[in-house]
Amino acid sequence: MQELITFGILSFTSFFTLINPLGTMPIFMTMTSELDEKHRAKTAKKASLVALFTILFFAFSGQLLFNFFGISVNSFRIVGGIIFFLMGMDMLQARLGKVKINESEVKSYVNDISITPLAIPMICGPGAITNAIVLMEDANTVALKITLVISIFVVVLLTYLILFSSSKIIKFLGETGNNVLMRLMGLIVMVIAVEFFFSGLKPIIQEIIK
Repeated sequence: MQELITFGILSFTSFFTLINPLGTMPIFMTMTSELDEKHRAKTAKKASLVALFTILFFAFSGQLLFNFFGISVNSFRIVGGIIFFLMGMDMLQARLGKVKINESEVKSYVNDISITPLAIPMICGPGAITNAIVLMEDANTVALKITLVISIFVVVLLTYLILFSSSKIIKFLGETGNNVLMRLMGLIVMVIAVEFFFSGLKPIIQEIIK
């Protein structure tokens, strides 16, 4: 029982730190600032569900999949960095909010951003995927595997609740506040993108040199 509690705490804290829903919330707010509450809630729900199933998928089959295709986590970091950078560029120019033209385009926008970049790589990024693979390898009993799955589910549920509540903050800030926040977060996201890119590129270059 002690082992289950220890492993559960480790799983929860590591996933909550890596997913960082509080850090994702400002970006989610800016990207959904011109959506109504219904579509914003739908975006949060879909992004959370996609992230949940993606993390669970890699937890149970990630190591085999990476080995089969010869994919490394560092390559995943590089791709994530590129996606982050392009997203940050749009945010810096306050382009992300200008999407509400007609109902069909709003639905398309919700489907697009809920999968990429919100679910992947923001909620389910390289860190969360790597953590899922490593912890699943450490979980050598059925009870530990169930504990890991429950921990992932709880963290993603908290992420959804945090994103869902961001609508109240959007109303408080108003249009000007959202535009300012979007540009500020754009800069931060671009810095994160550079860190992601080079943290993935550095080991690859070192391996080539060796």
